[in-house]
Amino acid sequence: MMKMKVQGLMFDQKNSMAVVILIDEEEKRTLPIWVGLFEAQAILLGLEGVKTPRPLTHDLTVSLIRTLGAELEKVVITKIVDNTFYALLHLKVNQEELTVDARPSDGIALALRMDVPIYISEEIRSSTTVATGEIDDKEIEEFSQFLDGLKPDDLKKYLGYEP
Repeated sequence: MMKMKVQGLMFDQKNSMAVVILIDEEEKRTLPIWVGLFEAQAILLGLEGVKTPRPLTHDLTVSLIRTLGAELEKVVITKIVDNTFYALLHLKVNQEELTVDARPSDGIALALRMDVPIYISEEIRSSTTVATGEIDDKEIEEFSQFLDGLKPDDLKKYLGYEP
């Protein structure tokens, strides 16, 4: 797994959606995740540490986790299926480790509020992150292998067009 942090939010005018930009600790790889505007607002409030007069959904979730004596240990973005990311919340309750399925945007919003790390799986790192700065030989080799196995129908899939 690769530890990530929220680098920031952007607005994608073409799709009228927000994009959360995650970056690894060495600032060599980024992961853009498109989210809805309400989800982006929840992430931004967590980033800025804004306290609202009444608890919003993620604040309520934090309160529930703490009131039940649980701890959120980490958030892991695990996979992508049909252009949809999946995540797991890793909780500890009475010394028992539990995982709960979550949208990455919700996981990120909770991680920011509870100051816990965000990770991405190796599958996500190798298939959807973007290199920043100089690219090393290993990344060139991995990309070359990816291109060698690429078929025209695969390209359509990656671009969002079904064959």
